[in-house]
Amino acid sequence: MPNPWDGGSAKRLERAGFKAIASTSAGAAWALGKDDGEMSVDEVLEHLRFLCNVTGLPVNADFEAGFADSAGGVKANVTRCIATGVAGLSIEDRNGASFYALDEAVARIKAARAAIDGSGQNVVLVGRCEAYLMKTLNMDEVIGRLRAYSAAGADCLYAPGLKKIDDISRVVQSVDKPVNANLTATGLSIADMEAVGVRRVSVGAALAKATYAAFDGFVELLRDKGRLP
Repeated sequence: MPNPWDGGSAKRLERAGFKAIASTSAGAAWALGKDDGEMSVDEVLEHLRFLCNVTGLPVNADFEAGFADSAGGVKANVTRCIATGVAGLSIEDRNGASFYALDEAVARIKAARAAIDGSGQNVVLVGRCEAYLMKTLNMDEVIGRLRAYSAAGADCLYAPGLKKIDDISRVVQSVDKPVNANLTATGLSIADMEAVGVRRVSVGAALAKATYAAFDGFVELLRDKGRLP
């Protein structure tokens, strides 16, 4: 489930034969000249609406932390997100550079679940533990949070930032819902992840990063040599 950041990348992924796509908060922000986390909820909703309209593929929304401080605010924003036409959305437990307390994070997942159930739409809810924020990775805490998000109503569980196949496998074996994993910077293949039971693989901002890196290389050559490859 690769991650486009604009209409052109979404159409190219569709032509390449992928069956579903996911938005990337970082890639979408960069396309607007902003840093990750700087888009407003209205900008994100417009981006998701655009992706859903430009392709016939199911779109999973990187909905960050729900763009609200309270669980009630998360519920209201998830309701708006569902209206864009997304097939799934994730709610993460990141609060700036730290985590929401577990009870608060659980309440936010429950609020998202209530919004989906109230909509009558078949939208997948992904509960995310932002494991990459942990300077010393505590797998017991990651797994505990994911289990709590499952009990709160998440359909799929995701801890971006896990790099080792043993850690990913441990998560799969320790939870009762399908697990999404991020392929970026792991050195692993989709087949490796499938072999340990991962059910869904995404790539975050990797495709956007690679594209901008290639762009920068062309720009440097044009600036310094006055030519292109």
